[in-house]
Formats: sequence, structure tokens, C-alpha cells
Amino acid sequence: MAYSEPVPTADTTRSHPARTAGVHPIVRPISAAEHLAFVRAQRSVSFLQTPAWGRVKTEWRSESLGWYDGPRLVGAGLVLHRPVPRLQRYTLAYLPEGPVIDWTGDIAAWLDPLAAYLKARGAFAIRLGPPVRTDVWSAGQVKEGIADAGTRRLTDINAYRTDPVGARVAGRLRDVGWLPQSPEDGFGVGHPQFKYEVPLAGRTEDDLLKGMNQLWRRNIRKAAKEGVEVTAGRVAGEQVTDGRGTGGQGTTRRGMTGRGADGQGLSGEDLHAFHDLYVHTAERDRFTPRPLRYFETMFAVLGAEDPERVRLYLARHRGDLVAATVMVRVGTHAVYAYGASSTENREVRGSNACQWAMIRDALAAGCDVYDLRGITPTLDADDPHVGLVQFKVGTGGQAVRYVGEWDLPLRPLVYRTFDLYMKRRGR
Repeated sequence: MAYSEPVPTADTTRSHPARTAGVHPIVRPISAAEHLAFVRAQRSVSFLQTPAWGRVKTEWRSESLGWYDGPRLVGAGLVLHRPVPRLQRYTLAYLPEGPVIDWTGDIAAWLDPLAAYLKARGAFAIRLGPPVRTDVWSAGQVKEGIADAGTRRLTDINAYRTDPVGARVAGRLRDVGWLPQSPEDGFGVGHPQFKYEVPLAGRTEDDLLKGMNQLWRRNIRKAAKEGVEVTAGRVAGEQVTDGRGTGGQGTTRRGMTGRGADGQGLSGEDLHAFHDLYVHTAERDRFTPRPLRYFETMFAVLGAEDPERVRLYLARHRGDLVAATVMVRVGTHAVYAYGASSTENREVRGSNACQWAMIRDALAAGCDVYDLRGITPTLDADDPHVGLVQFKVGTGGQAVRYVGEWDLPLRPLVYRTFDLYMKRRGR
């Protein structure tokens, strides 16, 4: 999965839900408190599978479900229910990057009771994203693939590591009627199948800097030399330790003391500054921005669940905001969730400064991985998406392919109607 890895792969150090070989757990609703307690017992879980995320997605109805082996809670999932237009009594039941179960054994024992429960409550289909890797490519492989005119996609290269669990999960889902939803370019209606991640476990700041390419190291030094300052704010206005990176290559980080109207959030001025820059970035890069209210809700809700859950990073040069990012962390998995940058003053490398501040904070928090989120699998130098791939590859790390998202139609006629509707509106 993007954030938690209940499946023990060759490089996994994270915990996973209890294995239940030969056991058939039952599914029933759990409270947000029970769900959160289960999440906290795991080494890491996707923030999309925390109970708070259901309160962020206000356009969906959400519920927490638990898998029980007798009295013991052995799995959990956040379900987001999306109504069908003109058929409000039916919903698409969506478990983004979940559920958090043991994917190594008989997955039917987990998914069959889930399907029975959701169908009885009006779901016409289930969509989920198993948190299971299938393939991993090194930064060197990706760079060589981009340089090779004959290589067009990541999947044209033999991965340096594969996970048999991922292949088994995909095969089993297909065999019992689940339909793959991840498109060829890696970006679909849900969450990306291909991601870029920087492993942190057992590494130092020096190790991470050495793993970056020369351009990234130079840009981090450039930001420090130009006097770029990155302030990192947590929800409760707590102070973040000042410090500089190894060899003076970092940027100063100081905690923001402003509070929101409820006394829990970031200052409205800081969040407005981020959002203004984010809207500017959206206009420049031609994507649809989320409204300010979405981020206000996100910071308030995630921060109320855990003060360490979400941070806003603001990079300023001589008082001007030049870059801003949002990091979300659950357990040992830190995620680069949103980013923005100014068109002017790009030469001071505020984006690199923000990324380095987030990587350092994730390392200091004991994280196993820093997740740069989605990439397309293209390696074609003429593809406009390859620039994003190159930016992320510069951090070192690795490209990772996951099983992707899958649908199980529970009411085929309603599902076909929904699918047709989504295709007509461009999903």
C-alpha cells in the first residue's frame, strides 16, 4: 500500500494486522475510537484509512468497519459511500488504500464478509485499493530508462524486486470477479498505482543527501545560500525544533504559533497564504484546485485526531512566499500530500527547500519511508509527465507499483449504469 504494508515483503520493517490463517473473521461496524485505537496499534496505516479522513470527505458518507476473530479486532477499514445519481438508495462503497487486513493469506475470508455486509446495506459495488506492492524499480533504473529512447514505460524494465504476494492478490481478485480500475497511465479516478518513495529506515541525513542526484544537492545548498527560510507548523501551534541540515545544507525551521478560530488549527493567515499560492500553481499547471474550505477542514480534522498528523511548510525568500507543501504522517509513513510554488523566484529553489525540510522531519520522527505520491509510469522523454518523474527521481529512492484499485459489482445493472454515467462525465 502507499502508507502501510501489512504484507511482509523482503524490505518490510513495519508491523501488520494479525494473521488469521484458517480463521474466518466477521465484519461489523466499529466506533471511531475503536478504529483509531487499531490504527495506532499498527506501525503505519494510510491516512486515507484513518477515521478522521471520513470527516474530511464531506461529500461522502463514511463508516468504520472492523474484522473480528471472536472478541479480537484483527482488521479495520474506512468505507466512503458515494450515492448513485438519481438512485440515492444505492452507493459505491470505497476503501481507498485499504482495508487494513492480512493480505498474505486467504483474502476471500476477509473480503467475502465485507461484500455481504455492504450489499445488505445498499452498496451496488465495492472499490478498494489493496495496500500491496507488486514491483520496485531503483532510481538508477528509472534514470537509465528515461535516457534510453527505446524504453517508453517503467513496465518495459525488469523490476529489481518483485513481491509474489502482490501478484497472488491481483490474480485472486481477478479470479473471483473483481475488475481492475487502474488505467495504463497510472492515474485513474481514485489513487495512483505507481508511486515514488524514499526509504528512510536505518539511514542518516548524510545517507539521504548522498542518495540524491547532484542537481538536488546543489539546489538544497542554493536555497540555504539564498537565505530561503522554511517554517513548519503543526496544528496545535507547537514549536518545531530549529536546525540546519548536514553540512549547513538545510534550511531553518521554526514553529508557527498562530491558532485557528477553534484554537486547534494553523493561523488563518498561513493557510490563506498557502492556498493563494496553490491556486496560482493550479492556474499555471492547469489543474483544478481544491477550495480553501477543504484545507481548513483537513487541518482541523486530522489535527484533532493527532497533533502530529499534518504539517504545513512555507518557504519564504526575503519575505516573499516562494513554495509551500503539506505533509501527512501516520505512524512511520510520511506523505507529501500537496505542493505549490511561485512562478517568480524559482531560482532560489524553495520547492527543494520544502522537500528537504519534510524529509528531515520524517527521518527525525522515526519514519520508515517518505512518500512522494503518484507518478505516471511513462519514461518517454517527450511525454509532459516525465518532468515530474525526473524531479522525484532526483531524491534517490525508488519507483513502486501497487496492485491498484479494483471494483466488485454487487448489483451488476446498477454498476453498469454508474460506469456509463462516469464515462460520460469523464470520470
